[in-house]
Amino acid sequence: MALQGLLPYEDESEKHETGLTAMAGLPTYLDLAFVAGLRESVKRHVKVRAEGQGWTDWQMVVSGVLLNLAGGESVEDLRVLEGDEGVRRLVRQVETHKLPRKERRALERRWRKERKRSVPSPSAMFRYPEAFHDPEQEKKRVPGKAFIPQPNTRLKGLRYVNRDLVSFVQSRSPQRVATMDLDATSVETQKQDALYCYKHFKAYQPLNLYWAEQDLVVHSEFRDGNVPAGYDLLRVFEEGLTYLPAGVEEVRLRSDTAAYNHALLRYCDAGKNERFGRIRFSIGCDVTSEYQDEPGVGRGLLCAECDRAQQGRTGISVSGNPGSHESADVAGVG
Repeated sequence: MALQGLLPYEDESEKHETGLTAMAGLPTYLDLAFVAGLRESVKRHVKVRAEGQGWTDWQMVVSGVLLNLAGGESVEDLRVLEGDEGVRRLVRQVETHKLPRKERRALERRWRKERKRSVPSPSAMFRYPEAFHDPEQEKKRVPGKAFIPQPNTRLKGLRYVNRDLVSFVQSRSPQRVATMDLDATSVETQKQDALYCYKHFKAYQPLNLYWAEQDLVVHSEFRDGNVPAGYDLLRVFEEGLTYLPAGVEEVRLRSDTAAYNHALLRYCDAGKNERFGRIRFSIGCDVTSEYQDEPGVGRGLLCAECDRAQQGRTGISVSGNPGSHESADVAGVG
């Protein structure tokens, strides 16, 4: 114990391990992961490290999730998790929870030497995502053009894990309607090989399909920053619909002007989806001089399916039949 400077406080170092943690919120998410059966889901669908030695897929995935939840900004922040004694003890205790003896022994045999860490090292976590990347896809890139690599089997496995989580939530809180928000998000980065987005900074721009009623992301496609937000939306939307769980009977779509795509609008209006049929939509549209001259548009009429949007200067939202202005409802957006 020592007096610290001029202020009336003392600094005392605890020399004994107490098992306390500064991240007391993390155990709740571990509870959720086990109740939702995510450990078994990862084993079924993600088989990067199913065999061999070292960390398992579940240990890698759950450590990455905990790092994200704790506010980590890079894999180097795994050192913070490892340095927290409470988190370290907790992770070691729960990773064998309800495992049969045979599986517990197999887990122990994955390590040639005594295991000292509770979470993977930054270098191990940095190398792990390489398994979800297909280098052959990179050969198909054309300079100056948008390119989206095809996902390999392992990357699809992560999508199936997310699908299982969505199904679990639906089983506990069933929703008949799925209002889907389709939108791209620019994530700024300093990576040297990243590409510039339309906002003129280096970024990645994942396209996400978000289920409003359940407050969950149903589907996400990781994209380079130079891929336009409206590129290949119909394919991603169709893929996302396949991940909706049982019990959903009606789908609605909301998006901004990036989704003003005739193929997407006609798909929704014509009821081409075998499972959900006609999909009502509220999608933004750039206000051109020609569109402003259409009857009713200038008045900014409101429709019930457009969330009571207000008149704006840059766009409007259309709902109904994209091929006929007479049957379309129109609403202003800000």
